[in-house]
Amino acid sequence: MNTLQNRKKFKSPPKRFQPKGVAVLYEDHDILVVDKRSGLLTVSNSKDRENTAYFKLTDYVRKGNRKSNNRIFIVHRLDRETSGVIVFAKNEKAKRSLQDQWSLFKKTYIAVVCGSLPEKQGTITSYLAENSIHKMYSVKNPEKGKLAKTAYKVLKESGKYSLLEVDLLTGRKNQIRVQFADKGFPVAGDKKYGEKRGENIKRLTLHSTSLTMVHPFTKEEMTFTAKVPGYFYSLVSTRG
Repeated sequence: MNTLQNRKKFKSPPKRFQPKGVAVLYEDHDILVVDKRSGLLTVSNSKDRENTAYFKLTDYVRKGNRKSNNRIFIVHRLDRETSGVIVFAKNEKAKRSLQDQWSLFKKTYIAVVCGSLPEKQGTITSYLAENSIHKMYSVKNPEKGKLAKTAYKVLKESGKYSLLEVDLLTGRKNQIRVQFADKGFPVAGDKKYGEKRGENIKRLTLHSTSLTMVHPFTKEEMTFTAKVPGYFYSLVSTRG
């Protein structure tokens, strides 16, 4: 009982240590849930070490003291250009628990894709593999790729774009982007998998809007949401 009470009494660091580009949605002694902005890496790569959610949030939990032993642990990732809900663990035990249950959690995205889908609701199933330059692609042989399943529903459409609610039924790298591109309806603004249409899209229009999970220790079901960028709605607000 005391452990649960301590978790509820957790106090966030002062506002001056609030990280830029990763708005804190929820925090206790075991998990840290944020809304990541588009353009920010989840973790570092060979070119960028500090402009990442991981670096910013590590500094955040250390309250500005780099000698602190406090740290965060990666549970899952969002692509650099994808925005929205992402959860980090604050200890190794919480990380293992969340990753063990990850396939059972509900992950919902909002996306804008190019064109108008003939079927307004459905599930896309394919097998995905990764090539030597870390780009994902579909294969027909299940022995050469990993199963990827994505459910979607059209929320609104214009002549050029469709706004979709997407449920990630499996968690493969770049899954949503690859599967809709394969169908001929790439995510708007996708420079990696989309077609070069010469359109002036400000960003990749993919947003992790909702995550429903079970807390690693209280076992409480929790849902976290991140507001969909208004830009997504603007793309489907007019006919054209």
